[in-house]
Amino acid sequence: MSASNRSLIALLLTLVAAPLLAADFKLAPSSNGHLDILQDNKIVARYMHGFDPAKLTDTYKPYLHIFDPEGEAPITKGPGGDFPHHRAIFLGWNKILVNGKSYDRWHMKGGNQIHQKFTGEKASTDGATFTSTIQWEGEPGATILEESRTISVLPSTAPFYATVDLTSTLIAKAGDTVLDGDPEHAGLQYRPAQEVDRSKTSYLYPIEKANPQKDLDYPWFAQTYSYRGNDYTVIYLNHPENPKGARTSAYRDYGRFGTFYKTDIKHNETATIKVRFHISQGPMPSAEAIQNLWNAYTGKSEPTPATTLKSAAAKK
Repeated sequence: MSASNRSLIALLLTLVAAPLLAADFKLAPSSNGHLDILQDNKIVARYMHGFDPAKLTDTYKPYLHIFDPEGEAPITKGPGGDFPHHRAIFLGWNKILVNGKSYDRWHMKGGNQIHQKFTGEKASTDGATFTSTIQWEGEPGATILEESRTISVLPSTAPFYATVDLTSTLIAKAGDTVLDGDPEHAGLQYRPAQEVDRSKTSYLYPIEKANPQKDLDYPWFAQTYSYRGNDYTVIYLNHPENPKGARTSAYRDYGRFGTFYKTDIKHNETATIKVRFHISQGPMPSAEAIQNLWNAYTGKSEPTPATTLKSAAAKK
């Protein structure tokens, strides 16, 4: 191969690995109870944080919408529809055990997750980030958990148009606490828009002959869903520092998927969960490409595993 051809190939490889564009990120707060994250003046994500007791079922938990590549509308779910407590990218546990009592902060029965303040807001060509302090109530007005939820929207590489880091640190405020439940009703989850074509949802798992109802501690998994004539792929990267014994709920045809982390938190101590999402418009990328994303996120160099691709199952 000639030197000029080698130089051309090296240039092409560099372009493929580089960010799509030198993006300009901005944070745009709104008086309507949300914070927009923009890239080159297009909305990438919208953090819904407003709390209004008069509109309690609409505002009882904060969550993060993901928008389409044009920045025109969310591709994730808000209030209403099937399972109205499912909200875009959100956190919850249906069994939070404190001082002999159990609280449901998944279905939001008898208490709320209330955003208190923002800290650490910054935006540049390197991305946009902020931290939301959230009060998790036991009974109304009584805090059982205080959460620092840090969200960063980062430059993406093709074929992905959105990359989101979410780090949640939870402090046990009322006593020794157990975050419990099951994969269907607990953890950090992503819910696509209500109107997905349920016949086209599929999942990729990083294990041969996968059984997501029983397997533990997937390093990553992925979903493709169809919404308004477009296919979207979401990659879920599970950080190795997260609580162990984690189970996934990635199998429903309506697309709610994520990881259930059961963990104990001593009084006034913390538990932390870290996840990265990559979102693209289009088909599922190769397992090798996803493994490379996980390696980049974690600083590791694990080989590409055998995988299983499955169509989604309807909820019985």
